[in-house]
Amino acid sequence: MSVTHQKTMQKALQPEAAERALQMARETLAIEGEAIRAMHARLASDDSIGRAVGLLLQCQGRVVVSGIGKSGHIGRKIAATLASTGTPAFFVHPAEAAHGDLGMVTAQDVFVAISNSGETAELVSIIPIIRRMGTGLVAMTGNPASSLARQADIHLDCSVDKEACPLNLAPTASTTATLAMGDALAVALLDARGFREEDFARSHPGGALGRRLLTHVRDVMRRDAAVPAVPADALLSAALLEITQKGMGMTAIVDAAGKPIGIFTDGDLRRLIEHVQDFSRLRIREVMHANPRVIGPERLAVEAVAVMEEFRINQMLVTDDEGKLVGALHIHDLTRAKVI
Repeated sequence: MSVTHQKTMQKALQPEAAERALQMARETLAIEGEAIRAMHARLASDDSIGRAVGLLLQCQGRVVVSGIGKSGHIGRKIAATLASTGTPAFFVHPAEAAHGDLGMVTAQDVFVAISNSGETAELVSIIPIIRRMGTGLVAMTGNPASSLARQADIHLDCSVDKEACPLNLAPTASTTATLAMGDALAVALLDARGFREEDFARSHPGGALGRRLLTHVRDVMRRDAAVPAVPADALLSAALLEITQKGMGMTAIVDAAGKPIGIFTDGDLRRLIEHVQDFSRLRIREVMHANPRVIGPERLAVEAVAVMEEFRINQMLVTDDEGKLVGALHIHDLTRAKVI
C-alpha cells in the first residue's frame, strides 16, 4: 500500500469524518424507512395492489418489466424476483424496445413500466403501441398525475417525500420504495398462486434450498457392493473386516431375507474394547445394536440429516418398502452432496 493511500485512509478515519459518515448513513436509512412506511399506509386505502395481483394472475403470457437508468436496475430485479417465485417474467430495455424488442411483447402479456417521474420519454413513446396491442399495463411511478400513470390499467404509487440524497437529486428513497413495491407485488402473487418451497426449489436447483428440497436419499446413498453388511451369525472379526473394506465406519447386520436387524459401528468397537479381552469367538449378533435407524430411498436427504442430528449418529441404513437393505448413508455423503 502506498504512503499516499495510507494517508488518504487515515484522513477518512478522522473522528469528525467518521461521525459525519455515521450521521449521513442513519439519515439515509431513516428517510428510506419513512418512504416505505408512507407507502405501506397508502396501501391501506388503495386497492391497486390487489387489482395488480389479479391482472398478473390472469396473464396468459409473461410479465414484461421495463425501465431506464436506476429504474431499469430496479426493474431487472423485480423481473428476476417474479420469475423465481412462479410468475414468468423478463426485462426489456425501453430504448431497445423502440428499436425492435417490442416484438417480444404480445397481447397476452402484462407490461410493467417503471419510472419515478412517470414521464420518461423512452417509456412514454412505446406506451401507445402497448395499448394498441391490448397488452395489460401496470405503471409504477412516483407521480400519480403523470402520463404513464394516466395511461395504465393500474397505477402503483411509489412516491416519496424526498430522496435520501442531501441534494434531493440521486434516486435513493424512490428506488428503495419501488423495489419494496415490486417485492410486495411478487410476494402477494406468490401467495395467491399457492407457491410452495418445492416450487421455489425447482427454479433454484443450483442453490442451497434447491439441493435441500430436490435431493432424495436415493441420489446420495451407497448401493450394492458398497453397502457394508454381514449375516447375524458372522464372527465379530468378519464384521470388522467388512467395516474396514467398505469405509463407512459401520456394518449392517441382516437376516436371511436381507432385512437389517442391527448395526455395529467403530464407536461400538471402541466401547467394546473396554470390557472384552477375547474377540475370537464373539458373534456379531451378541454385540450389535438391534433395531437400527432406517430411512426409505424416496425420502428427502434433508430428512436423513434431521434424524442423524436428532440421534447423534453418523450413519444410516436405507430400506425399501419390504424392509430390505438397499443402501446406506454416511454424514459425509450428505456433506459432499451439499445437503448440509
